[in-house]
Amino acid sequence: VGHCHPDIVNAAHEQNQLLNTNSRYLHDNLVDYAERLSKTLPEKLCIFYFLNSGSEANDLALRLARQYTKHEDVIVLDHAYHGHLTSLIDISPYKFRNLEGQKEWVHVAPVPDTYRGLYREDHEDSVTAYADEVKNIIEHAHKRGRKIAAFFVESLPSVGGQIIPPAGYFQKVAEHVHKAGGVFIADEIQVGFGRVGKHFWAFQLQGEDFTPDIVTMGKPIGNGHPLACVATTKEIAEAFAATGVEYFNTFGGNPVSCAIGLAVLDVIEKEHLQAHATEVGNFLMKLLKEQQIKHPIIGDIRGCGLFIGMDLIKDQAE
Repeated sequence: VGHCHPDIVNAAHEQNQLLNTNSRYLHDNLVDYAERLSKTLPEKLCIFYFLNSGSEANDLALRLARQYTKHEDVIVLDHAYHGHLTSLIDISPYKFRNLEGQKEWVHVAPVPDTYRGLYREDHEDSVTAYADEVKNIIEHAHKRGRKIAAFFVESLPSVGGQIIPPAGYFQKVAEHVHKAGGVFIADEIQVGFGRVGKHFWAFQLQGEDFTPDIVTMGKPIGNGHPLACVATTKEIAEAFAATGVEYFNTFGGNPVSCAIGLAVLDVIEKEHLQAHATEVGNFLMKLLKEQQIKHPIIGDIRGCGLFIGMDLIKDQAE
């Protein structure tokens, strides 16, 4: 919502003068903020865990998935990046390929990229073809006696090249993953909070009939203040709580962070930032397409709101 936005600075300052403590102390800001966030999400995503970084959020999502499913393995997309904790480097091909390599419990599916990927615009059904790649991974894992805990994906792969997955892909993948006893985790850390313009969450681009089992949030959620969140279903949260090991975070969900989170939502609404993302994104796309006509080096231009990718190429045919 902009560097040093006065509403955010003021919310932090006001709450700092009153109380800042950990979330074991009850405070209205925590509940008020969870309620506000819940209004932006599908109804079944009604349990919230507050943390202080996107990496923490993704690590908790992994723990939730494993506790709920009692499985270990994770399917991710090629080139994915999900955070800098050890557990997340392990599920980030973008990182682990340069480090210790791929763990036995990690499976890498091709990015559903219809420009450069395995199945392109001219394919008769790229959605099914890419989803079948995930299905094949599951079948192969099962043959080796392994079980899938989660399909972990950025709603719009960003480090992987600003990819817009074809609509319907998540639904088909979720079907295969659920059948295997796994859960679908949507990482909205880079792409959530209205960045895509027409929706508040990027996973909503897939259609109203799709809801992930877990959603993770970070980055824009606190406008630079350390704040993050995991939203999930009652069933998953209850399985996690049943261990008797409560989830506790010293800084996550403190009154100041929640006051800032609330102020961010206020600004997005008050300043019509979703509509702004659409308008500015469309304008930029128009200008880029004008350049594309002049320069054969520009292969593909794709995007939604303020999430835009441009492919620079050597040869149009190849």
